[in-house]
Amino acid sequence: MTTNKKPRKLKTDHIFRMTDNTGMLHHAKYGVPDLSSGYTTVDNARALIMAAKLYDQIQSKKIENLIYKYVSFLSSAQIADGTFRDTMGYNRVFLDETGSEECFGRCLWALCLTYSDSKMPHSIKKTVKDLIDKALPNCLNIRSSRAAAYVIIGLNYLCTTKTDLTISKLAATLANHYTHYNTGDWHWFEDSLTSCNSVLPRALLTAFKSTRELRYLKIGLESLSFLERMIFNENYLKPIGSNGLQRLDDTPDHHDEHPLEACESTSAYIEAYLITNDIEYLRKAKICFSWFIGRNSKRHTLLDYETGGCYDGIESNNLNPNQGAESLVSFWLAYLEIKKYLKIENDTDKERIQPKKHHGKKD
Repeated sequence: MTTNKKPRKLKTDHIFRMTDNTGMLHHAKYGVPDLSSGYTTVDNARALIMAAKLYDQIQSKKIENLIYKYVSFLSSAQIADGTFRDTMGYNRVFLDETGSEECFGRCLWALCLTYSDSKMPHSIKKTVKDLIDKALPNCLNIRSSRAAAYVIIGLNYLCTTKTDLTISKLAATLANHYTHYNTGDWHWFEDSLTSCNSVLPRALLTAFKSTRELRYLKIGLESLSFLERMIFNENYLKPIGSNGLQRLDDTPDHHDEHPLEACESTSAYIEAYLITNDIEYLRKAKICFSWFIGRNSKRHTLLDYETGGCYDGIESNNLNPNQGAESLVSFWLAYLEIKKYLKIENDTDKERIQPKKHHGKKD
């Protein structure tokens, strides 16, 4: 006698479990929130993007309440000069006087995307607009390549003359970095590959949409192709590990593969697809997303269908069993992103994924 296996459905339980009245907690021990880890502004900025994308599909009060909490967290994190502190203890006291440029970039990205959503409650949009206005004067002071990339992606949602000018200046800086390091077989913005690599090509592809400067398109696609040779193994994604890759090294370190890398690679390929309409980029986005559901070096899904969480990554010998904020948000961002452009079953055990028709600019 045979029985049909009951499909394992996605559920949002762990999002609400990890979010308390202050915001999204940083870590979890297995599927249990770890209060001692406190909170980070980066986690809450990325959680805001996730919640805004969820709200775009389902305007429920539960999701709306998440948005209020994450916006409130970012508001409390912003200081007088418009930048953001990043680390808060569980006692709701910030542990740093100011956060990193990368934290600033993540926050601005989240705020701009939220403000651009016409479905967003008016009170949220007004609060977010105030936070953006206070942050904007800092954009041209950024020196970090990844922070500049986050700001470019964020400002693209606003589409004003002032923000387009800022995008152009930041993109020119990234392009100059690329020109400086682009030698021989090394086609990259720095002399090493570390973390959040895919956001750099994506940012220049985004800048091309705003400026129509062909060099940004060329560099974006060329650097994405170079990165692909480093992170695709056979026909699956194998992200650069935590030790990174120096230009003179023979082989990349692939230990400790993190969900953040799969998430941002998925988004970068979708951006390339939307600009070029080349279906091959959509196929590669599918490969990156499929890392979460078993198409990876360990052939194991990173989803915990009991808790609704996502494991914190692939270590050298096993999966990291904890289910913190970074991995949770990374899965949902990748899922919500790819679901817009591919027909994908809610049961992620099935890989019946087909292209959808798309119209107009990505929101």
